[in-house]
Amino acid sequence: MDPALLERTLADAGQPAFRAKQVWEWAARGAKGYDEMSNVPAALRAELTTSVPFSSLELVQEAFSADGTVKALFRTHDGRSVEAVLMQYRDGRKSLCLSSQSGCPLTCTFCATGAMKFGRNLTAGEILDQALHFRREHDVNHVVFMGMGEPMMNLPNVLETCRRLPAVGVTHRRTAVSTVGWIPGIDALAAEDMPIRLALSLHAADEELRSQIMPVNDRYPLSEVLAACDRFYEAKKRQVFIEYVMLRDVNDGAVHARQLADVLDPKIYKVNLIPYNPTGMYDGSPRAVIERFKAVLEEHGLRATVRMTMGRDIDAACGQLAAKAAVAETAEDAEAAPATS
Repeated sequence: MDPALLERTLADAGQPAFRAKQVWEWAARGAKGYDEMSNVPAALRAELTTSVPFSSLELVQEAFSADGTVKALFRTHDGRSVEAVLMQYRDGRKSLCLSSQSGCPLTCTFCATGAMKFGRNLTAGEILDQALHFRREHDVNHVVFMGMGEPMMNLPNVLETCRRLPAVGVTHRRTAVSTVGWIPGIDALAAEDMPIRLALSLHAADEELRSQIMPVNDRYPLSEVLAACDRFYEAKKRQVFIEYVMLRDVNDGAVHARQLADVLDPKIYKVNLIPYNPTGMYDGSPRAVIERFKAVLEEHGLRATVRMTMGRDIDAACGQLAAKAAVAETAEDAEAAPATS
């Protein structure tokens, strides 16, 4: 639902201001449509059905993992692909991974989204509708902006979504924004009054290797990115999460762990080691290698955890479902095209 469009439509119709709040509260609580909104006049519900789409996204495909993970592929009104994931944990967490862009312009080499053509920034309504889709079936309580795209390049719409999330069931303290190191966005997030967490997608502490894996490092070198993260910590007094995907024989050696420990202050950073869900040119590190890497970090005083692998049986890694759908659509178009001589 696009809250801004809802408010404009109701104002233009001469409705009292509280009507927009009523409708939004129903949507945030998981209503599946306007018909469920019993305290909204029937005539107004009928009008809204035709003038304000209940969702700005069309559900194209949904995949369900044996571990409880659910991945949804959506399409925007202009045909852009968008993915979102629900991860359900044994401790009761129901965490959403939301996308902020269709595709991504930053071309990280390990990421399926980076191999896609960049589409555009998503609107706040399109981001919010990813969360509302899952809210209709689940009581969600955590959100991370770690789906398709670089959230810091679309920060105004990400923050507008964050302001709405508490009504959906996700507090600001249980919301995190991930970045590959977009410094203007890190500084802007530090200036926000919402206590949102910051996660840095790092993946190599050596500047040359990081540039190979993540070309954005040429624009914003890691040393400058970490300085921005330090400023975030000073402003918020909240630890920064480090996301480190484990790539076999690329960034997973003891030397790489020592390099990482050398650049991170244990007071400021906590490391999440991510087993790689292969999407192309890399293989994932063996579990024993990941554990040795973790041990080196802990020897240097850093807190480190190994991220639970979820949704591997449904292509839950960022961009995989959209990429496969795009290939399928291309194949269908080719079959449907008239033969030429």
